[in-house]
Amino acid sequence: MIDALTEPFSQGITQRALVEVLLVAVACGPLGVWVVLYRQSYTAESIAHAMLPGLVVASLVGAPLLGGAGVGALLAVACIWLAARQRELGTDAAVAVAVTALVGLGALLALEPEVPARLGEILFGDLLSIHGGDLALTGGAAAIVLAALAALHRSLALAAFDPATAPVLGARPALVEIAVLALVALAVVVASRALGNLLAIALIIAPALAAGRLTARLVPSLVTAAALAAAAGVAGLYVSYYLDVAGGAAVALAALALTSLASGRPRLRGTRRSPVDALRGAR
Repeated sequence: MIDALTEPFSQGITQRALVEVLLVAVACGPLGVWVVLYRQSYTAESIAHAMLPGLVVASLVGAPLLGGAGVGALLAVACIWLAARQRELGTDAAVAVAVTALVGLGALLALEPEVPARLGEILFGDLLSIHGGDLALTGGAAAIVLAALAALHRSLALAAFDPATAPVLGARPALVEIAVLALVALAVVVASRALGNLLAIALIIAPALAAGRLTARLVPSLVTAAALAAAAGVAGLYVSYYLDVAGGAAVALAALALTSLASGRPRLRGTRRSPVDALRGAR
C-alpha cells in the first residue's frame, strides 16, 4: 500500500509535476472563490480560451510558451474589457463575439504546419515537462496572487457583499473587479504551462464551487478551495501515472469530480440555493 502511494513520486520528473500542481492549486483555489462570488466564471473561462493566439504565435516563432501566454492573456483581457463596454449589444454577447474571434484566429494560426507538434502542449499542457525554471516562475506568480488577495481582502469582501455602500467605506467595485480579472489572467498564464489554456480554468472554478457547497463562511471557503485544488492535483497525478493518461486532463477531471461529489452532499444548514449564494450569505 505504501509503495503504491509513493511510487508515482519516486522520480524527479513526477516530483516536479507534484510541486507545480500544488503551487498552482494554492493560488487558483482561493482566487476561484472570488471569481465565483463576482460571477466572473464565464469571463475567466473566456480569458483562458482567448489567449490561444498568443500561444500559437509563440509556438510558430519558437518563443517560450509562457511568454506567448502572457501576451495572449493581455490581448484577451483588453478585448473582453472593450467588448463588455458595448452595453447596447449586451455584455455576454459582446464578450462571446470577442472570444470567438480570438479562438478562431488561434485555430487559423494553428493550421500552420509548424504548429501541430506542440498543439497538444498548447491546449492541454504538459505536467511531465516541468523543470526548475518553471517551478520558480509558478512559485513567484502564486506568491503574487496570494499577496494580492490578502492585501485586497477587505475591498474584495466589501465590493462582493455590499457594492452599494462599498465606495463609502473606501472600496471601488469597478477597480476591484479589474484586479480580480488581472489576477485570473496571471493565474491562467502560469497554469497553462501545466494544464494548457483549455484546462487551466478547471482548477480555478471547480474547487471554488465545491468549497461553496462545503462551507458557508468566507475565510474557510478560501482555505477549503485551496485544499480541494491541491487534492485534485494529487489525485490527477495518481490517475495519470497508473492509467497512463495525460496529467493535465487527469487533474482537470479530478477537480470536476470533487465538485460533483460536493454537489451530492446534503446542503449545509443556513446555506441558500447555490454555492455562490451560500458564500454571499457568509458576511
